Amino acid sequence: MDFYVILGVERSASAVDVKRAYRRLARKHHPDINPGDQEAEAFFRRVSEAYETLSDPVRRQDYDVHGRMPPSPDATGEFVEFEGFDFSVSSTGEAASTFGDLFADVFADPRGARARDAGAQGVDLHSALRLNFTDAMRGGTYEVTLTRVAQCDACGGSGLRRVAETSCGSCAGTGQSRWRRGHMVFSRRCRRCGGTGRRRHRPCEVCRTEGVVSRTESVACRLPAGVSHGARIRVPGKGSVGGRGGPTGDLYVTVSVDAHPLFRREGDDLHLVVPVAVHEAALGARVDVPTIDGSARVRIPPGTQSGQRFRLRGRGAPSPGTGQPGDLLVEVRIVLPRVLDERSKELMHEFGRIQTEDVRAGLHR
Repeated sequence: MDFYVILGVERSASAVDVKRAYRRLARKHHPDINPGDQEAEAFFRRVSEAYETLSDPVRRQDYDVHGRMPPSPDATGEFVEFEGFDFSVSSTGEAASTFGDLFADVFADPRGARARDAGAQGVDLHSALRLNFTDAMRGGTYEVTLTRVAQCDACGGSGLRRVAETSCGSCAGTGQSRWRRGHMVFSRRCRRCGGTGRRRHRPCEVCRTEGVVSRTESVACRLPAGVSHGARIRVPGKGSVGGRGGPTGDLYVTVSVDAHPLFRREGDDLHLVVPVAVHEAALGARVDVPTIDGSARVRIPPGTQSGQRFRLRGRGAPSPGTGQPGDLLVEVRIVLPRVLDERSKELMHEFGRIQTEDVRAGLHR
């Protein structure tokens, strides 16, 4: 599989992006974190191989120019037949070949490199979404833009493009591939044409036979009303596509909600500080206060003290889980007049003479 696809980065990704992607995947698929999980261990090896190549500028440049070499005929896992010996060609230079060298093709991993990629789990992706307070209370569908590994549209994810039928150039139309080790000749079914001797497909030049490509796109994310700051929303199937038909990963969106100038949220309850004049607190009043869905009237009883709270049930934030709203807690803050004229001062002095209660009595206990 393409190293860029494995790490889930674009081909233009910087060294920092490559390192960040490697660390994220290593934390999830490291064998120490997934003991006994062979799939995770295999994928971690591929991630490490991709990082070692793309983090080295020289190796990355060579990879970008030449790409990965196609798997040799010995890695297809098909039956290999020994056809005999051929002494018509000199084997000079191969006399020192070991048994392992001579039979490397015969005893290669029968699954092959492509089989190891089969069914690989797609990578989960992470994104962030910022909302103002009002939008968070309202909820709705919002779009996030991200780069993900998606199915190649050019080949439909197969890695091959349909072409007019021709004779297979790899086996010259025989359906058999042959190679020699020293004087020994081996053959097997041609992996290019599947033994038919005919070619009906060609490798997809868009995805380079991988069936997947990196693509930047917008994904719709449905947020419940009342979503809170720091909430993590899962969007199933919107991560990177799995390798060779494996399951697609998920997208996780972390929500950031801006603070409101008036409301402070605690759970599903909202807190609001309301200024009240001295005469309103002393004599009582009815005041209009804002809520997230309009306004409400609060009764301030006579003798209300600064800091006293009143609860308006059902006027708080909607719960993301149940949709039921919390409460609005209104805290009274008594505000003194800034400027007093002579008449107002005279009345305040008279009130002070009439008022005999020691408001600081509790300090002398």
